[in-house]
Order: sequence, then structure tokens, then C-alpha cells
Amino acid sequence: MLRVLLLILSVVAVGHAELCKPDAQNAFKVRLSIKTALGDNAYAWDANEEYLFKAMVAFAMRRYSSKSATQISNVLLCNVTDRVSFWFVVTDSSKNMTAVPGSEVEAAIRMNRNRINSAFLLSEKTLQFLRITSTLSPPVEPSTPVWLIVFGVVLCLIVAGIIFLIVAGIQQRKKKNKESTERENLEEKGEVTVTVENGIPCEALDLKAGHVNGVFAADDERFTSL
Repeated sequence: MLRVLLLILSVVAVGHAELCKPDAQNAFKVRLSIKTALGDNAYAWDANEEYLFKAMVAFAMRRYSSKSATQISNVLLCNVTDRVSFWFVVTDSSKNMTAVPGSEVEAAIRMNRNRINSAFLLSEKTLQFLRITSTLSPPVEPSTPVWLIVFGVVLCLIVAGIIFLIVAGIQQRKKKNKESTERENLEEKGEVTVTVENGIPCEALDLKAGHVNGVFAADDERFTSL
């Protein structure tokens, strides 16, 4: 009986070795960069971490398919290296000597990739399934809609233009009022101002004192003496 049991165990071991080996049909290679990701807080990869990995893969398979009854014992690891890389394969729970098709394993891993990464405090760059393409993160949508941002910019430009026109109008009105006041002050004092019309300087007539033409003034003096 003992010999039969040992024979069965040896057959199972050989069968598992054939299923889980580098470049096997349904096997996947995993590479972890724990030191790169966590630095001084990096943890050692040991049997406990391997058990957690098997548990996460079994969880992914069961979550991917409600019909799956994958157990931790169905996840086989092999060719584990000190630099933390290994191969794994998932066996069928009903036929322990048969591997689950790689397409199903890949779909399950992709579906639960974030949960697996979180379990090991790693990301897709530091926990790599070499034959499984990375899942793309959903595009980040801005909290504020784009159309609202554009509308706000246009509204600000319009408000700025209105304010500029108002300020420019006020300054122009002040300038005109100042010039009018200065002109009135000069008229009250009787001062002659020089204006320029068509590029020719002209003296403005002093309305109060009048203006004497020099030519007629000489004639008046000549006739007055007679």
C-alpha cells in the first residue's frame, strides 16, 4: 500500500514537473523587482510570499469564472530564482494532471491585475507577467468639464475687454475735462493762446481786450496828427 502511494506521488510530481517548466505551453513567467519598488522597505521573497501568490492566482481564477473551483494546490511554481523570478501554471481542479488553458489564466490575471499588484505592494512595472500584456489604466478625466474651462476663459476675456473700454473712456473724459478747464482759465485771464490749424500757428483773439492791427494803427496816428 505504501509503495502504491509513493508511486502515485512520484507520478504526480513528474506530471507537475512536465506541466510547470520554462516555455511550457500554458506556463507564465513572473519577474518581481521588490527592491526597486520599495527600497529600504523591501521584503524578502520566501515560502510565505509564494503561498500568497498562489492564493492570489487561485482567487483570480475563481473570480474570473464562477464555475472554477481552483485551489491553492492547483497553482504550481517552478524555477524560482534568488532575483525573484519564476514560472507558474494552473492545473484543472477536476483533472489535476491537466493544465488550464493559458488564455483563461491570462484573462483572469488581467481582470484582477490591480488586486494582485496591491497584495505585493507593487505595480505593473515591478510585478511583470512576461507573457501577459499590461492592462491600460483608464484615462484620467478632469474634474471640471473641458467646455466649462473654455467658457470660463472666454468669459474672462470678455470681462477684461469691457473693463479696459470703461477705464479708457473714463481717462479720455478726464483728459477732455482738464483741457476744457485750462482753456476757460486762460480766457478768464485774457491770455492769448496759440493754436495750430492746418499746420499753421495762429494766435487766438482776446475777446475782452481785442487785438490791434499794426498797419491800421500807423494810419490812425498819421491822420490824427492832422
